[in-house]
Amino acid sequence: MARIICQQLAPQIADLAGNRRLSVEAIRAAVQGGADVVVLPELVTSGYVFESREEAASVAITPSHRLFAEWALAAARGPSVVVGGFCERGADGLLYNSAAMVDGSGVRAVYRKTHLWAREKLVFEPGAGAPPVLDTQVGRLGVLVCYDLEFPEMTRTLALMGADLIVVPTNWPLLERPPAERPPEVIIAMAAARTNRVFVACCDRVGVERGQEWTAGTAIIDQSGWVISTTCEAGPATADVDLALARRKGWSDLNDVLGDRRPELYSALSAKQTGSAQPPLTVSDRTASLSEGPARTG
Repeated sequence: MARIICQQLAPQIADLAGNRRLSVEAIRAAVQGGADVVVLPELVTSGYVFESREEAASVAITPSHRLFAEWALAAARGPSVVVGGFCERGADGLLYNSAAMVDGSGVRAVYRKTHLWAREKLVFEPGAGAPPVLDTQVGRLGVLVCYDLEFPEMTRTLALMGADLIVVPTNWPLLERPPAERPPEVIIAMAAARTNRVFVACCDRVGVERGQEWTAGTAIIDQSGWVISTTCEAGPATADVDLALARRKGWSDLNDVLGDRRPELYSALSAKQTGSAQPPLTVSDRTASLSEGPARTG
């Protein structure tokens, strides 16, 4: 069995030192709680609602930053694997909304968010690499960041690459929804888990940042698509799971969620389409539309 702990936190905008302490303390607490996998929110080192690219650059770090050495030291006491978001300064000088996978040996992998939401496009460059799947002491972990989760091609790709658990650091702005309904992002994660027969762990954030409220929608989802742990407060969501169950892809003796695919019929999925006859928005169009209200999701 593997224990997953998602640490739902409230990072502060552009406070690298304070967020370093917050994240390290959260990892230590999770490891003390027996975590094999610790998940932190998107951009936990920097906050999310940047006023400008320059503000983001002031707290951008590289994977060699000492913060990750502290994460690794805390993870080694488990031993645990930590996945958390950070504002990355690339070797090309550009900024990326990234997630690091860290264990006691250091940074194992860095994934740059592929699908940027709303104002992120004014700050970050989209990642150009496929999401990683790494073998760990508890199973095969794949990584996405927030809005990536809403593209079924991404979760299916990770399932085809052998992921047992898809780990998703998120920042989900609060949306109105009908009473008793789950956040739509959680419903998407449930569908991804069920259609791919994989576990999914989404770690959201709490607090209010420059007027933006957050969903606090952290959820750990089993391979059948059911939420098995969640929290609406700052603190952990915890679940003990058998990740080996994600390698059983059959719904019946005659059905297999990957084996039943018909890839020869899906060629349209590789074609880039806007979904309408309207031209895509320019940066100035996006900026104007963003002034009308908060982002839907990160």
